[in-house]
Amino acid sequence: MKKDKRQLLEGSNAIALTIRAIKPGVVSAYPITPQTHIVEDLAKFKADGEKSYEYVRAESEFAAASIVLGASATGVRTYSATSSQGLLLMAEVIYNISGMRLPVVMTVANRAVSAPINIWNDHSDIMGMRDAGAILLFAETHQEAIDQHVLAYKIAESLSLPVFVNVDGFILTHSYEGCEIPDTKLIKKFLPDYKAKKNEFLDPQNPVTMGMFAGPQSYLGFRKELQTDLLSSAKLIAKEYTNWKKIFVTGKKDSAVIVDDGLMEYYGPKNPKTVLVTLGTVAGTIKQVIDNAGTNNKTGLLKLRCYRPFPAEQIKKVLTGVRQVVTIEKTYGLGYLPPLHLDLAAALYGEKIKLASCVVGLGGQDVTEAEISKIIKTYEKF
Repeated sequence: MKKDKRQLLEGSNAIALTIRAIKPGVVSAYPITPQTHIVEDLAKFKADGEKSYEYVRAESEFAAASIVLGASATGVRTYSATSSQGLLLMAEVIYNISGMRLPVVMTVANRAVSAPINIWNDHSDIMGMRDAGAILLFAETHQEAIDQHVLAYKIAESLSLPVFVNVDGFILTHSYEGCEIPDTKLIKKFLPDYKAKKNEFLDPQNPVTMGMFAGPQSYLGFRKELQTDLLSSAKLIAKEYTNWKKIFVTGKKDSAVIVDDGLMEYYGPKNPKTVLVTLGTVAGTIKQVIDNAGTNNKTGLLKLRCYRPFPAEQIKKVLTGVRQVVTIEKTYGLGYLPPLHLDLAAALYGEKIKLASCVVGLGGQDVTEAEISKIIKTYEKF
């Protein structure tokens, strides 16, 4: 009988243990709630002599992002973590990281942004950075957060693009769940030691220019190349997810999960009338409501694991024949419609599908089964 290797871990600790197993060369971050426990653990691992990575203390999030940018530019595997106002303070550097095509991996513990001041969870912070040029992954559970960090490094280093793993602040970072940290040998089998490509990192023996001045004749070409590579990255994400499952996933597949490709997961009946589309931990609440409905259920869940690149074609295939789609989002699109709703409307343009949008959980407000059930009943009438 296979020994159960699961542990009861706080989400932040689980992420820190995963990063330790991945073996970055440089870690730098600045503490901000609710991300702090992740980097506290990584600092302790270093102080206790358990790991040999360089842990560089920074005086701000802007500095931390600059440190991992510089380290990555020299061909080193790097890691950082941040949240909310800290992410916004990193904005200038994040655009540079993506424009310089650096494979930086970062955890974003999603949290509301000021004003008014709020330290609790929603997705306002990352949606302010959705067009910065990074691949954006979202986790529902501790285990998914663990798995996505391993995948993130493989994707980032394969494509020379930054990847941010989004975990709902407090809901994941400070709660405890049973989860398994992958064995370091298995991680190395999937994710070999990082070796930067020739001519793509700073080396005194082979001088190159990175982040140079680009005039009107060349700037468009750089941005178009970044856009093309981001859009095409969806295929690699799905491919690497399949490779990852071959190594790490054992046991039977959940019969309610019909689509599971790394970009998204569809959960529910085979021929739903209504599909709820969401990101992050609220997916777990929706699944519980679907399970409680039993055989009479006509509602499904489409959980997006990958938000950028937006997997429009794959979403369209899954939602063909559905009567209506409702986005459940933890952010407003201030001045117009919420971002996920807008993206979905563009992806489904021309389809005979009714679209609706619900904003929930802002500033850490609980999203209950009763609230999800009420949303489903409201849109069943249309």
